[in-house]
Amino acid sequence: MSRESNESTESTQHQLSWISACYFFFFAILGVLVPYLGVFFQHRGFDAQEIGFLLAILMATRIIAPNIWAVVADKTGMRGQLVKLGAACSAVAFLSFFYQGGFVYLAVSLAIYTFFWNAILAQLEVITLETLGANSGGYGKVRSFGSLGYLIFVVAVGYGISQWGTEILPFVGFALFLGLLGCALSLPNTRVTNDWQNSKGQLKLDRGIFWFLVSALLLQMSAGPFYGFFVLYLKQAGYSEFIAGVFVALGVMAEIVMFMFAPKLMARYSAKSLLLVSLALTSLRWLLMAFGVQYAALLGLSQILHAFTFGLVHAASIQFVHQRFDVRNRSKGQALYASLSFGVGGALGTWLCGIIWGDGTQTWLCWLAAAVCALFAMLFVGLIPQYQARNEVELTAHN
Repeated sequence: MSRESNESTESTQHQLSWISACYFFFFAILGVLVPYLGVFFQHRGFDAQEIGFLLAILMATRIIAPNIWAVVADKTGMRGQLVKLGAACSAVAFLSFFYQGGFVYLAVSLAIYTFFWNAILAQLEVITLETLGANSGGYGKVRSFGSLGYLIFVVAVGYGISQWGTEILPFVGFALFLGLLGCALSLPNTRVTNDWQNSKGQLKLDRGIFWFLVSALLLQMSAGPFYGFFVLYLKQAGYSEFIAGVFVALGVMAEIVMFMFAPKLMARYSAKSLLLVSLALTSLRWLLMAFGVQYAALLGLSQILHAFTFGLVHAASIQFVHQRFDVRNRSKGQALYASLSFGVGGALGTWLCGIIWGDGTQTWLCWLAAAVCALFAMLFVGLIPQYQARNEVELTAHN
């Protein structure tokens, strides 16, 4: 029994190692694209409205694509295989970035690439939590490898752009896609079987989860200026791409620290209370961006608050969704959360930011609008019934 237990533990740790590597490369790719894609498009001659629209496509495909892949995943149980398929197809589609096409060309390229890209993360989240099993508090440690990948490449690419220009993005991005594919191929081709007679196929959206999803949507709307125009905003304020990358890295470092402490915080305090505090600090963060960007200390403080804007909120949200839905519907639950928040919310936030940005003379208004969205997100979290927040949005701490 002891030998079998040790072998099972070693097998689990081995699988978690490859999952951690997948997170590393997945978010390293985001570290290349999210902060610098706007600069990349600007260098290719697009204006703020066109950039906002293109970046909105990046977000908008999360509305439909994750739900399509989730239906396939939950019906077949072949989540590992979908991660591999998504990594392979998105790598091939990403090759289109090497050609300097026009607006329509890039819009179509983004739509195709992100359709397959969105097959990956929701399945990876489910695989991670199912591999961890009762040790769900270990999620933060595994997910922190993604933050580490983001941290390394957001700084490295910021420096690279300062030295060699934005056209290094396709080369770095494609290399990382190959790394992701290599790690994904090491995931086991397991198949989760479902009891179709006893498992209910419909998702139950009660009042608590409804307000949670509305809040998540508004939070990601508020993050639109950050994910789409942060580097451009700092460049306008006189910072270089490299310094902008350092500030992004500071936020990721704060996020990593929060992932380490999130399970203990969620065990001690109700998730509703922590979400309220996080969203209040998020609103403050965007106000600092609006009125204090010229001061490095205030800019640094705003990035440290990323620990709450993303780290604590995301850890609680992923666990919330995992606990709310049974094994047959977990991919659908993760896809619903991703499509409404990062999809609808992210697309609206980025698109509206492009409109408000205008000719670039009053860009601070983007961040003021973001602060208002975060404030409304906090108000809607307040509508979540307390017992649901305590019982169903709770991370389990393990010593």
